[in-house]
Amino acid sequence: MSSAATVNVVTGAVREAAWPLAARAGDYDPLLERIGDASFVLIGEGTHGTEEFYMERAEITRRLIVEKNFNAVAVESDWLDACPVNEYVRGEGDPKSDVESLAGFRRFQAWMWRNYQMVNFVSWMRSHNDALPGGQAKAGFYGLDLYGLHASLEAVIRYLDNGDPDASRRARDCCSCIERFGDHFSADTYTGGFGLTASRENELVNQLVERQRHASEHARRDPREAADEFFFEEQNARLILNAGAYYRSMLRGGIPWRNLHSRHIAETIEALEERLKRQYGAAKIVVWQHNSLLGDARATQRGRAGELSVGQLVRERYGADSVLIGFFTYAGTVTAASTWDGAAERERVAPAIGGSYESLFHDVGLPRFLLVLRPGERAALSLSEPRLERSIGAIYRPESERGAYFEATLSGQFDAILHFDETSAIVPLDRCRVAARGGS
Repeated sequence: MSSAATVNVVTGAVREAAWPLAARAGDYDPLLERIGDASFVLIGEGTHGTEEFYMERAEITRRLIVEKNFNAVAVESDWLDACPVNEYVRGEGDPKSDVESLAGFRRFQAWMWRNYQMVNFVSWMRSHNDALPGGQAKAGFYGLDLYGLHASLEAVIRYLDNGDPDASRRARDCCSCIERFGDHFSADTYTGGFGLTASRENELVNQLVERQRHASEHARRDPREAADEFFFEEQNARLILNAGAYYRSMLRGGIPWRNLHSRHIAETIEALEERLKRQYGAAKIVVWQHNSLLGDARATQRGRAGELSVGQLVRERYGADSVLIGFFTYAGTVTAASTWDGAAERERVAPAIGGSYESLFHDVGLPRFLLVLRPGERAALSLSEPRLERSIGAIYRPESERGAYFEATLSGQFDAILHFDETSAIVPLDRCRVAARGGS
């Protein structure tokens, strides 16, 4: 069968099984049916800066909280940065407003959380919790990352800026590759690490570990943490134990540090599950992360190269009690940076390259659709051949579009997908600082 004929067969199978999304109350009924009684729902995003992804992810999450009693939203952010949001939505602590609760997100890619869609969702969570009968468990909002990855990278670069400009440049290039996700299979700066001498590496690792200890001491004294002190201390003990190996692996580059990071996030999900069970008798958790982190890595070229993903680890632990959902787009605009730690820009997303999943979904001819991938059914079987998949992180450079792709088998990577053919850039709260680079 010719390539064109094969594409026609696949698009026909997808079109036949697709559920068009048309802003109706029942849009996600098939997805809720597929989720059933699962306790772990991982919702992805093909970019960090697409408005439709935030809107629809929030809508699905609202339905899970209201209809299926989910009691935690766990996101791709640092634990401490997310604490004020948790306090606000539960009616505790210092934050006086939805916007104020997002003030903890100050570092690079702050637009991921400091945006208008997040304000809407945080406000909804507060209203929902306030309306619950007394004694009923309130839904919480938690960060999954206690390593403070971006804060650590910032500390590395500041340290190198003061005495090793060449290493600082390599570090910035490496950080950009980390953020762009797709580049790390081809970029020498990623696989080669920061290029530090053994003595300088030891000095920097020691500084980072000491910095982490100081941060944890500060958090222990912070009254905001009182309610979650045991959980925080339990997690932080694990962090300090593993911090040296983590930072050393990060400085050297390659896959191992990413696997340490994925394992840590998966362990945090497990610890949060146990904490919620102790407190409320049940744990039902929605996880928000990038597609590349929560898709099952075993179905991708990354997995074949030895990389783990959070989605893989969750599936291995919880099996059918977990559901993985990916979000995709073909073209439009996106909020991203062109360099690591750069300013947020509104970029034009290039139409997906031919042969990719995004291009195939574009050819289906539906502007927005949901596809539940049921094993053995025609649509899932048609997506069982490896294809290119786009992954736009905090950094996006349209001029090097090919670097944003990796090979994956979609039917093994996710349990369901949502495709939005034309999407728009998320609007940050600090939008006066966002420059239009590639689109209007």
